[in-house]
Amino acid sequence: MDITQYWDGWDPIVHTLITVVAGYLTLVILLRISGARTMASMTPLDIIIAITIGSAFGRTLTAEDVPLAQMAFVLFMLILLQWVLAWARGRSPRIRRMLDAPPVLVYYQGEFHRHQMRRHQLVEDDVHTAVRSSSKGSLAGVSAVVLEANGSLLVIGEDAVGDASSVLPFVGKDREDGHGSN
Repeated sequence: MDITQYWDGWDPIVHTLITVVAGYLTLVILLRISGARTMASMTPLDIIIAITIGSAFGRTLTAEDVPLAQMAFVLFMLILLQWVLAWARGRSPRIRRMLDAPPVLVYYQGEFHRHQMRRHQLVEDDVHTAVRSSSKGSLAGVSAVVLEANGSLLVIGEDAVGDASSVLPFVGKDREDGHGSN
């Protein structure tokens, strides 16, 4: 039986301790410098970056053959990439369209938009769950339900819809596609 499977001396323990502390502090500093956008509500792009950062950080914690400087560089590059994409997204409508999923109207003024619901694998129960989660007992007081880019369903009550300027552009797109609420 090979005992190194259970204990290989203090060197790997010390290496892991230094890597965890230095890596964690590096990550905290980089996230702090990169600003709130990096930690905003999770869009698909944010999820990809978060998983990649977690994977890179996790790999370096247990690998003795990855130098600390390489780990810090990888974390820096991933956060820089996130920042560059966020910067470009804020300045270019074309890049914004490529990176962001637009909000999708799934319910509006008493009508389910079934085509959009099927397209995004939603069922009526999902809409009802969102309505209940927003402390409403029925669809009676609901003007719209919107599938946001982060995957959440946002419920807009009739008392809060106002002129619907944040909702109507998506009603028009849905109806222009010829799919309406069918």
